Amino acid sequence: MHMADALISPAVGGAMWAVTAGLMAWCARKVKEAREDRLVPLMGVLGAFIFTAQMINFSIPGTGSSGHLGGGLILAIMLGPYAAFLVIASVLTVQALLFADGGLLALGCNVFNLGFFPSFIAYPLFYQLIAGKDRVGARAWCASLAAAVLGLQLGALGVVVETKMSGIAELPFKTFVLIMQPIHLAIGIVEGLTTATVVAFVARARPEAMELGICGQKGRLGPVLVGFLAVAAILGGLTSWFASTHPDGLEWSIEKISGKEEVAGSQDSVHARLAGVQAKTALLPDYGFKGAQAEPFSGVQTAAVEDTWPVVKAGTSVAGIVGGLVTLALTLLIGVVLKAHMGLKKD
Repeated sequence: MHMADALISPAVGGAMWAVTAGLMAWCARKVKEAREDRLVPLMGVLGAFIFTAQMINFSIPGTGSSGHLGGGLILAIMLGPYAAFLVIASVLTVQALLFADGGLLALGCNVFNLGFFPSFIAYPLFYQLIAGKDRVGARAWCASLAAAVLGLQLGALGVVVETKMSGIAELPFKTFVLIMQPIHLAIGIVEGLTTATVVAFVARARPEAMELGICGQKGRLGPVLVGFLAVAAILGGLTSWFASTHPDGLEWSIEKISGKEEVAGSQDSVHARLAGVQAKTALLPDYGFKGAQAEPFSGVQTAAVEDTWPVVKAGTSVAGIVGGLVTLALTLLIGVVLKAHMGLKKD
């Protein structure tokens, strides 16, 4: 559901940048007020985990499409909504700058769609009300499914509305909605099951790590941090080879309407300049070495890729490891800055 700049006008992109920046400032203030020292390393490690998890596209049976974990709900459950929003913003920023995954003009839209809805709508209004204090039982599983589906549905609708408001892509609103919502319903179900599994495992193994930013439970988080880092390394360095080669839900929807996975978009100076910036910052475009054949994450399907699945490429592994480390560093930097401005309490 990473939007490209071709879908977004400068006016809409700029407005969503402003909205997202305001939300980030508000969330930063809330995280500072929490004054929880242990939140910082957990934010960094979970950021690396979500980055690598998003590399694993899974096929949606019978559609020719694929989806990937958004991760916003997992972050909200474990960190609280404010820290979760900052982490998902870090993940998406790294993806846009280093890997050209999602446009720079559309970055505000992407952060809002993938961060705001799960953190501030799905999590408090569905997950908390349904699950209560349960993190491992039937209520928690139902809450994860309901909240994940809601978050994905609202995010997908956000994509359609932002595209319509921009008015530069010839994608009929009604048709776009009718295609986007069902495919993201399927993706939301997988997201919900994955969220419930991760949360239940951590809740059983290290309950002190749950909702750290809210309830401030005491306990050692070292095993949790090491565990998530190990999983992130495996996902980025190895499991990413097995990602689906099918286009993701957004690309698939665009192809169903226009016959192409991408739209031409605008050729104005704003789009051109930002495309030039992204071309310079994207050291591993499309999650691979520059000049290499398109990786599975781009949604570009070729016979060579499909015939050789899993796609064993050094560039994919390097992208996964580098991306995870950069996300870890960026998220830790945010935490350190917040800590420097208002000391966070220690155990």
